[in-house]
Amino acid sequence: MMPGWRDLLFGRRDAEPAAAPKPADAPPRKPARDESVGRMEFMLSLRRRGISDQAVLRAMDAVPREAFVLPQLSDEAYADQAMPIACGQTISQPYVVAYMTEQLDVKREHRVLEVGTGSGYQAAILAQLAGEVITVERYRTLADAARVRLATLGYDNVTVIAGDGLAGVPAHAPYDRIIVTAAAETVPDALVAELAEGGIMVLPLGEHGGTQRLVRLVRTKDGLARTDLIGVRFVPALPGQAREL
Repeated sequence: MMPGWRDLLFGRRDAEPAAAPKPADAPPRKPARDESVGRMEFMLSLRRRGISDQAVLRAMDAVPREAFVLPQLSDEAYADQAMPIACGQTISQPYVVAYMTEQLDVKREHRVLEVGTGSGYQAAILAQLAGEVITVERYRTLADAARVRLATLGYDNVTVIAGDGLAGVPAHAPYDRIIVTAAAETVPDALVAELAEGGIMVLPLGEHGGTQRLVRLVRTKDGLARTDLIGVRFVPALPGQAREL
């Protein structure tokens, strides 16, 4: 039998990971043939743009992105573009999600802190790779919706917290990996303090309202080793928990 497109992307395996269940309130799905073609193009585009980590590619394939976008945008869920979500926030384009995840180098034994839950998509990707994910969102509306969505989809290794992400979550520190999915103008000291020695942090740094640079920080015994990566544009990371929404 000829190999399918997943075999071509990942190499043949005896069994594919079980697909996550669809939440009860998910929008109607397209016919299987159309969805298969869209997912194939989605995965191939990540490979063409340089995503090569097989674990990251499998995680991107396993998570149903259509469950994390607004219902009226579900037909465009696999387009390589950022999309609006509630509370004036966005879900990052798939390539940026995959790229940041690849740079984070997450292993099953890691505890990961995510700052900026949004709709929960990045947390779901991380949940495929890490042992434990703690994700913090300043908008309670987003945090509550993401908590239900992730639980419905079966991601039981994710804890969603409504709070000030820039202050981190010291109760669960130290973290092997930290990812910030909103733009900070400087590296948050609280997050550095919660990063384990040898741990990695990936975040966008730069002025709010413009373009930023993704930065990879590794905590060593002598301080932080910094590598500048690609240019990006993220919504600003703001201190405190939002008083409304």
